[in-house]
Parts: sequence; structure tokens; C-alpha cells
Amino acid sequence: MTLNRVLILGTLTLTTMMSPSGGEDIVADHFASYGINVYQSYGSWGQYTHEFDGDEQFYVDLEKKETVWQLPVFQTFTSFDPQGALRNLAIAKHNLNILTKRSNSTAATNEVPEVTVFLKSPAMLGQPNTLICFVDNIFPPVINVTWLKNRRSVTEGVSETSFLAKRDHSFLKISYLTFLPSADDIYDCKVEHWGLDEPLLKHWEPEIPTPMSELTETVVCALGLTVGLVGIVVGTVFIIQGLRSGGASRHQGPL
Repeated sequence: MTLNRVLILGTLTLTTMMSPSGGEDIVADHFASYGINVYQSYGSWGQYTHEFDGDEQFYVDLEKKETVWQLPVFQTFTSFDPQGALRNLAIAKHNLNILTKRSNSTAATNEVPEVTVFLKSPAMLGQPNTLICFVDNIFPPVINVTWLKNRRSVTEGVSETSFLAKRDHSFLKISYLTFLPSADDIYDCKVEHWGLDEPLLKHWEPEIPTPMSELTETVVCALGLTVGLVGIVVGTVFIIQGLRSGGASRHQGPL
């Protein structure tokens, strides 16, 4: 089994609080994590992110040494020097090496990830949409998430988040695929992780209502017409009866 060690440090969390009326307990309104430093021994990999309410604000591309914003509009309000992240991860790597030498080598516990695939908006054939592959309960944070179209790998229109840290020290990752829904195409989100015995495929295909045959349409139309005629006849009978009973009551007099 592959040995893997993960060090998470240097996280500053800020929570804005609100107190409901009636003297109830104070609850969290928003939750932000600034400076999530993750470094692990496998592949000498590290990650630095800022998150707000569980969404990634930005991460630092360690190879390009630049800050990558999840929404570019954010950088019009603030900025972040990627050198700070590089220094933090260098410290994390140093500390992890020391901890490794001072402790016994143990294998990381491989959790089984949970995968869900869904659409960003209701499907309409021929209208641009986005498939979302939500991968939860990831540990250790080493995973491959890819998309298949008609059983073949597809890379165009694909993007994904960094590993998003959870309070139980596991991670989640979200992968996106922009596409044009078609009745002839099927899609799969393929997940590979040490916690899985084999790659996991989560399937998606558009649900197209089965068109009615000409015979079925004829029968439905005939039934609708019949029900309508019966309603007219019954209504006419009730009107005639009402008129007759009204006329009879007017001709009755005292005995």
C-alpha cells in the first residue's frame, strides 16, 4: 500500500455571527477559511486556497507561481501575493519531513469517495448547460476526475476546483463540463481513488419523453372528444330538468 502523509496547517477561520430574536443560541451566518495550506508526501504535492462559505475564492498555481481566482471579478476588489503561499508550503514541507522522521511510518486510511452527478439547470436539448460532478469524502487528497462522452474521454469544456477542505479533515472536489445536451449522447464522470477497487463511473443521459404513436394519439383524442360530448349531454339534461321543475312549481296553487 502506498504510504502517504498529509499536513494541514496555517488555517485562519473567520465566522460572522448572528443572534436570532428570542434569546436563542448564536448561530453562524458565514464561514471563511483564509490560507488553507495542504502538503503531502505523495508526489511532493501542495495546495494553498482561500474559501468562503465552502466555495473556493482562489488558489495559488505553484508551478506558474500565480494567483488564480475562481471568479475574475474578485481581483478587482483585492489581491494576493502568491509568494506568501510558496513560503507557507515550503515551511509545511519542512515540518512534514521532520514529523515523518520522528514518527513510525503508517499507511494513510483510504476513504471511499462519494460521487454525485447533476445538471446546473434543467435540460433542454440543444441549449448550453453544465454537468457537475460532486466528489465528497476524499482522503487522502489524491484523485483523478475525468469526463467521458459516449465512453470516450473528453477534455474540452472541463474545469474543476482545488481540493476543498472540510471540518472533518476530509476533502471534496467539484468538476464541471460545459456541453450541449443531445438525445444521442451519454456522459459519465469517472473517478479514480485509492479508496476504490476500480474506477467509479457515475452515468448521466438526458431523459427524453417517449413520443406517442399515431394510434395512441388517435385514441387519446377520441377519448377526450367522447368525454366532452358526454359532459354536454349531461349538462343539457340537468338544464331541461331544472326548467321543467321550475315551471311545475309556478302552476301549482292552493287546493
